[in-house]
Amino acid sequence: MIADGNDQFSLARRMRRMRGSPARRALRRETELTASHFVQPIFVTEDASAAGAIDSMPGVSRLALADVATIAARLRGCGVRSVLLFGIPAAKDSCGHSAGDEDGIVPRAVREVRRGADDMVVITDLCLCAYTDHGHCAPIANGRVLNDESFEMLGRAALAHAAAGADLVAPSGMMDGAVRAVRRSLDANGFADTGILSYAVKYASAFYGPFRDAARSAPSFGDRRSHQMDPANAAEAIEEARLDLDEGADVLMVKPALAYLDVIRRLRERYEGVPIAAYQVSGEYASLVAASERGWLDLQSVALETLTAMRRAGADILITYFAEQAAHWLRESADATAEASR
Repeated sequence: MIADGNDQFSLARRMRRMRGSPARRALRRETELTASHFVQPIFVTEDASAAGAIDSMPGVSRLALADVATIAARLRGCGVRSVLLFGIPAAKDSCGHSAGDEDGIVPRAVREVRRGADDMVVITDLCLCAYTDHGHCAPIANGRVLNDESFEMLGRAALAHAAAGADLVAPSGMMDGAVRAVRRSLDANGFADTGILSYAVKYASAFYGPFRDAARSAPSFGDRRSHQMDPANAAEAIEEARLDLDEGADVLMVKPALAYLDVIRRLRERYEGVPIAAYQVSGEYASLVAASERGWLDLQSVALETLTAMRRAGADILITYFAEQAAHWLRESADATAEASR
């Protein structure tokens, strides 16, 4: 009932009644964000002298192999249960042969993670770009990416990672048919239980710059638009995802995350029951950190808000450079809420 003039009015329902305290907001909350949703990307360099802070990604470092076990234990201690390993090899060539080395940087890093936290979920990146001397995701001929010629090396890399103890391998180069090639290689060699996290929907994005600096994987010429998706397209993502599922993918990924929340939602609605991962990429991370360093944004608030948005859009798994920080922030918030309710 709404009265005239200065008379008081009443509403049968006021939405703010469930916002009046942290406890009431928790009762109403639709989307949960916990440390168990996070995957921490880790860069591991074979050249220990190259370890250290990454200028374009404040707070993120390239790790020497000797540091991996300690970092894994620390992550597990704050509730982060998964890592995504990127290797930076000492040797590169035109075909990326070092990617398939059974004692290469990623297999050794997997074993170090296991030494530090044996129950950690270990995901390994399979793209060849960090292993080729030209920085492309496959061999090159006459300036053209040779899609199918990458399969043998990807299969070898997958076997090396699986043998070292990886739980999931992640073909990230967007090579058509790569998931099938990797699945066949794993199954034929006794690794049927090793999963595949597919970078099924990876856009040719401007947000990747800091990563390419971190992984030393920037292409020496050209770009990757021939195999990464056009940012203007969303319906195409459904078909990319379908193809990878048909080829044996266990998890589908959208990369980047924040600019493609609509795509995450489309996949969630179309492929109910399939785990969906969202990668909050280097440029997304770096832009939030830079704004906070200038005093324009509160880093904790904006980081958690963006991660919650990815969960709300439908992502089950959040790959983010904020993983460790966010786990601490969530724990501190939970402790403060519990203390306030006493």
